[in-house]
Amino acid sequence: MLGILSNRTYRHLFMAQVIALIGTGLATVALGLLAFELAGGEAGVVLGTALAIKMIAYVGIAPIAAAFAERLPRRAMLVSLDLVRAAAAVFLPFVTEIWQVYVLIFVLQAASAGFTPTFQATIPDVLPDEKEYTRALSLSRLAYDLESLISPMLAAALLTVVSFHSLFAGTVVGFLISAALVVSVSLPSPKASARRGIYDRTTRGICIYLATPRLRGLLAINMAVAAAGAMVIVNTVVLVQGEFGLTQQATAVALAAFGGGSMLAALTLPRLLDVIPDRTAMLGGIIILATGLLVGAAVPGFNSLLPLWFALGLGYSIAQTPSGRLLRRSSQPEDRPALFAAQFALSHACWLITYPLAGWLGATFGLSATFIILSGIACGAILAAVRLWPAADPEIIEHRHDDLAEDHSHLAEGTGRSGTAHAHPFVIDSLHREWPNERG
Repeated sequence: MLGILSNRTYRHLFMAQVIALIGTGLATVALGLLAFELAGGEAGVVLGTALAIKMIAYVGIAPIAAAFAERLPRRAMLVSLDLVRAAAAVFLPFVTEIWQVYVLIFVLQAASAGFTPTFQATIPDVLPDEKEYTRALSLSRLAYDLESLISPMLAAALLTVVSFHSLFAGTVVGFLISAALVVSVSLPSPKASARRGIYDRTTRGICIYLATPRLRGLLAINMAVAAAGAMVIVNTVVLVQGEFGLTQQATAVALAAFGGGSMLAALTLPRLLDVIPDRTAMLGGIIILATGLLVGAAVPGFNSLLPLWFALGLGYSIAQTPSGRLLRRSSQPEDRPALFAAQFALSHACWLITYPLAGWLGATFGLSATFIILSGIACGAILAAVRLWPAADPEIIEHRHDDLAEDHSHLAEGTGRSGTAHAHPFVIDSLHREWPNERG
């Protein structure tokens, strides 16, 4: 997996991702402490609102940002968004009112909603070989998991010598270093495409997404991932400290068990995906999630929770990591920013549903009932994914173009030409607006 870091461009982009993630992790810890300073016992309400604002920014801004990413140089756009994130973080230590926190969080997360899908869409162009790209996806997943372990420990160490306000300085430095690393390499710019209006460019990614069977299946997988992930993120502290009466350190150990399972999956996935299809692996991942949630309803104590959280971490990473391969396979290069933005928005829409649901169900009906209900959601997602994403999912599909003249240049592409029919790797684009077997 580490062999792909010999590619200088990817190495700098990966380092930029890791450093920005650590900076964001420091901000997460500092934000919790800032909320407590401003709101005291109502800090949970402040954090919950900030989290909802984050998801709303992700869902609403990502497709719009993708519309502009189609026309702007990627390096300039990524650097500009890093600088916006750094500027927002600079002001956070100086806020004195809760509404100021909400405004700055929206600005920071809106910039992230533009940065992340554009960054993700750049990697397939930097690493065109599918095996290398698969390893990059696993390495990226590993970076997210390591960040969830390293950032809290780094924050705890820094808080022994500085106030929590200084943690925001680490966030600013992280975004500035990320911008510098992006500046240090040349990135492929978006390929020229037909001129389209802003509405078409804003909605194009979602239209491609919903017209592609494997991506409709991916949306169902996203819901299962969000159901399990929300249970872990929202209710681990309630389980460990509320139900089991243990300490904050025990909560950290439980979250580390989840991260450890996810890391193990990220390390083994590149070889696994060399021998089994993406669909098989991802469905297996959400089956683990649904089963784990059901088992969680009867978890008796902390020692049983740790292997369960480890198993959920495995399923979480197995289900989520290959999604970039599906997006790459399902789009023309010029449409990748829009499609990655659609995945970013739609997947976070799932989280926008499951985050408050996990908290409300836990507070209203208890954690055992919450486990069962979220498991039911994950089971429904399994059935939807199996139905929406056919097992027979070839890349090259024979299809007809009855709307094109027989001498159209596009018909010379691919193989098996007969009149207005031919075969080639099929994706939804301006010449292919519907999936062949769905045209009736």
